Amino acid sequence: MESSSTRQIVESLSRAIVEHRLHPGTKLAEQKLADHFGVSRTLVRQALFQLAQNRLVTLEPARGAFVATPSVQEARQVFAVRRMLEAEMTREFVRTVTPAKIKALKAHVAEERKAVDGTDVASRTELLGDFHVRMAELMGNHVLAGMLGELISRCALITLMYQSAHAAGHSHEEHETIVKALAAKDADLAVRLMNEHLQHVEENLSFDRKLPANTLSMALS
Repeated sequence: MESSSTRQIVESLSRAIVEHRLHPGTKLAEQKLADHFGVSRTLVRQALFQLAQNRLVTLEPARGAFVATPSVQEARQVFAVRRMLEAEMTREFVRTVTPAKIKALKAHVAEERKAVDGTDVASRTELLGDFHVRMAELMGNHVLAGMLGELISRCALITLMYQSAHAAGHSHEEHETIVKALAAKDADLAVRLMNEHLQHVEENLSFDRKLPANTLSMALS
């Protein structure tokens, strides 16, 4: 097998995780990965570090790397906090809305549509989450954008692993509806739509999905 770059290892492992071939808690042995990809353990270590930064992998001293095990309770709490923050953000957005801001949001939603129609699950998930951060950025509130970005990243793996393509398409459609309400300067409607949207995202995560117990070599084959 030809040598793979660190990027290729990251993409291969990311795909195996989000497609449920590698499930939470699976140990990612450096030597097995090095043998599989035909590369040095140094390249594997670099890839695992990148995956840890993306919260797909946890690195434990003296124990090694494991597929991250997201906490359902943490995700529930994150969504609760997001509903509190984003209701007021949506109301404030309407107060300061401009045609340029609506145009920017529509451009983002168009990118979402391309991702939802495609096969890149990670890009789809990232764009759907970034819609909310983009609203805060367009308001010029970088503190709020940073807080939302952190909250969204904390449940990114859960969304990646447990949101179906159908649910992702529904999220995109709800973003389109929210933008219409923002453009119409209907604050009450926009806030209600945002709350319902976040509720739907949380409700559509299949936390109890049974995942197959594959070995590392089977998962990557």
